Amino acid sequence: MPNFYIKTYGCQMNEQDSRQVSKMLVDRGYCLVENEEEADVILLNTCSVREMAEQKAIGKMGMLRKLRYDRPRLILGYLGCMAQIRGDGLLNISPHVDLVVGTRKIHRVAEYVDAIFRRSQQARMDDERLPIVEVGEEQDASTNSLNRAHTSKESRATAFVSIMQGCNMHCAFCIVPQTRGSERSRSMEEIVEEVQMLVDEGVLEVILLGQIVNFYGRHSFKKVDNKSPFVQLIERIHRIKGLERIRFISPHPIGFQQDLIDCFARLPKLMEHVHLPLQSGSDRILRSMRRGYTVSTYLRLVEKLRAARPDLAISTDIIVGFPGETEEDHLATKEVYRTAGFDHAFIFRYSPRRATRASAMEQQVTEEAKEARNQDLLHLLRVTSARKLSACVGTRMEILCEGPSKTNPSRFSGRTRTNQLVVFDGSNRHVGQIFDVLITGSSASTLYGDPALSL
Repeated sequence: MPNFYIKTYGCQMNEQDSRQVSKMLVDRGYCLVENEEEADVILLNTCSVREMAEQKAIGKMGMLRKLRYDRPRLILGYLGCMAQIRGDGLLNISPHVDLVVGTRKIHRVAEYVDAIFRRSQQARMDDERLPIVEVGEEQDASTNSLNRAHTSKESRATAFVSIMQGCNMHCAFCIVPQTRGSERSRSMEEIVEEVQMLVDEGVLEVILLGQIVNFYGRHSFKKVDNKSPFVQLIERIHRIKGLERIRFISPHPIGFQQDLIDCFARLPKLMEHVHLPLQSGSDRILRSMRRGYTVSTYLRLVEKLRAARPDLAISTDIIVGFPGETEEDHLATKEVYRTAGFDHAFIFRYSPRRATRASAMEQQVTEEAKEARNQDLLHLLRVTSARKLSACVGTRMEILCEGPSKTNPSRFSGRTRTNQLVVFDGSNRHVGQIFDVLITGSSASTLYGDPALSL
């Protein structure tokens, strides 16, 4: 049977889509390989959040074309967000591509690949290649791409579970509403059943995924006892025996009402970590971004969350160089960073995206200014993170071991309850287990430890 290879760019939602496509292809008899040189089908699952991600995928596809010299029947395809937003325009850039499938038809990828593969087997060598381009949205198929065909576990420890897709917020810088469509949520029963299935397979931690995950079900399901559908879902998952940890990404600050804040105080399986995108520490820039909150409301939310769970770790996203951002705005962001006391941050240079309000704004910031502000915040991140992690040395912390370290396969790694990475000397018996480690060292981004309890 044919082999296939998938390379994924971008967020965890894209990673989840790739897992879904992989399972559907395997179900049709295809074999997943880890090396593109061995593949009969190569798919690039793309991202459009930043221009660099698009250029990486396009450049990679150009390099893959060379493989056709030895394998003329090799099938090449674009999937995901860039495919959704660019559609058949990608054929002008990459005319050798056989398949362009957007996010709204991700559930049809295996079908399209199979059709192209069978057609190529029947064709003569000089027959014209006829690409398939499919980015439309099917009627009454709003949750097709959220089906549970991809319930295979991320590892024996952790699994991602998509609970919704799409976004209705239309932030000025963001292309997600165009690539993922409007909000649509899976049924609560289906999600709970999927989590139960994963726990039965040995998974100890689930991470709930959504473009704005804490908006789950707000247009589909009713509040019960003044609890939002998202809180109801967390409570139901929390009751599953054998599940030890619950996380969610990525939320929006305005989606944190009191019922969700209270969850951190009363639900022990909900981990002591929140990813809380700030984007800017300037009220003027936040208004221009159309974020829907002010610096003061954001900082009050941080206070409420830490009051509910004093040991809570908070990470964030920040965009530098948004149109109109001045040096004063940048300094305001640095001040908010210090005030909030973030444990970690993902810092991005603003990248204009087609069909977004920000791309047409005046006062675009120069690349030199973006880079300088990016480096300035990265330096602040390294200093504050190193200080926080060094304070952990000598303490014991609970981790869930996920497997070998990605940077050093001879060692193992796990995550604390606050989502901090810990690297340690261990063995395969640690994988998929929850246990304490003694923290013996730290860097600006990583803790190092020894297992404090034998297994």
